[in-house]
Amino acid sequence: MVDQLESGVAGGGRAAAPAPPSPGKGSRREGRKGLTAALFILPACILLGALVVYPIFFSIVRSMFDANGDKFVGLGNYQEIFASPSTLTALKNNFIWVIIAPTLATVLGLVFAVLTERVRWSTAFKVAVFMPMAISLTASGVIWRLTYEQNPELGLANSVGRVFVDTFRPPGEYPTARPGRGGDLVQSGKALQTSGTHSTGDTVNLGLVGIPPQSVPAGSQPAAGAQPGSGLHGVVWLDFTRGGGGKPNVVDPTEAGLPGMKVEAVASDGSVAASATTGNDGAYAFDGLADGQYTVRLADSNFRPPFGGISWLGPSLVTPAIIAVFLWIWSGFAMVTIGAGLSALPREVLEAARTEGASEWQVFRRITVPLLMPVLTVVLVTLAINVLKIFDLIFIIPPGSSQDDANVLALEMYRASFGGGRNEGLGSALAIFLFLLVLPAMIFNFKRFRAENS
Repeated sequence: MVDQLESGVAGGGRAAAPAPPSPGKGSRREGRKGLTAALFILPACILLGALVVYPIFFSIVRSMFDANGDKFVGLGNYQEIFASPSTLTALKNNFIWVIIAPTLATVLGLVFAVLTERVRWSTAFKVAVFMPMAISLTASGVIWRLTYEQNPELGLANSVGRVFVDTFRPPGEYPTARPGRGGDLVQSGKALQTSGTHSTGDTVNLGLVGIPPQSVPAGSQPAAGAQPGSGLHGVVWLDFTRGGGGKPNVVDPTEAGLPGMKVEAVASDGSVAASATTGNDGAYAFDGLADGQYTVRLADSNFRPPFGGISWLGPSLVTPAIIAVFLWIWSGFAMVTIGAGLSALPREVLEAARTEGASEWQVFRRITVPLLMPVLTVVLVTLAINVLKIFDLIFIIPPGSSQDDANVLALEMYRASFGGGRNEGLGSALAIFLFLLVLPAMIFNFKRFRAENS
């Protein structure tokens, strides 16, 4: 009985070992997961292949054929890149862009990021600097095309410039004036002066033309009624009679005097012995002038033209002007990226340096910048990639007369293929060449990101 119980306990108390899993179930489950993942990835792979991979290989093949795609030319299109004047200009401008624009944008971003830590209105400052990033490059180009208009009445840049120039160097009242026919005045630089000398006590009347009657200052009176003064004297008037009938170099009854004209008596050594300003009737007089012979001169300040604006989009300034627009747009990106790196710096290191007596400039130069170098490098390389592909601003901002001077590789690629050149072989070669220029910078950025995440 006991033996039976012991055998029953021994047999029934032992748990049955689980059956081993079927060898095919796990592999089938993993296979289904892989298939599901492949189905989700497949649309992205198709789009990537259609929009990126296929165009790259097609452009490589197309770049080895002529403009019509009928004749194989090998590397002929690539040779033309370094032989055509327009592509050489584009290469030169791209080099200027890559050297200057990313460097300045990174420096500005660093300065802005440091400043935002020291001002109470940092949030508003960040919003103002970063706001251009929210505007498309096309819209930015249109905005700055209007800003750079040469006419101060239209362009904001030259309108502001006119305020400063006219404040320190005001324009003259009579910028269009010129000597009248048969008169005694001749051109002397930008001034007008008598061809000969005159003695003290002479009357020297100076007639001018080329001044629209509506441009004569308000309050002008007829020059015929001018009262003669003592010493060397005379009248400056508009030698023009409305309706005709006047005589040249003669003060006719209805002809207007020119008020506010600065007149100078110039001695034989070229020095100004005396000066006077004409009244409402155009009369002037040099009272107390020493006896002698003098040349009467109308100062150049009378004829100084108003500020006509700087040709920002002319051949010599168009590239720097567009680089300034790039800085306006991308400095915010650099500021935000560098600011994120700046906030992660160990503050105890900075405070320790200040405690040891380091100035703020020394802390910035010897500690902040070295610690931020990885971030600065990423920003610099990212901006260099954007600069190499710059197209929108170059296409929109310069007028047609100076677009050739602002040309870059991306714009030249468009112009060669679609903008009238109709040479898709050369355009494809430029696209591949531009891709090869961008590729090292992209690989460098990928390696940086991978190193930081590892």
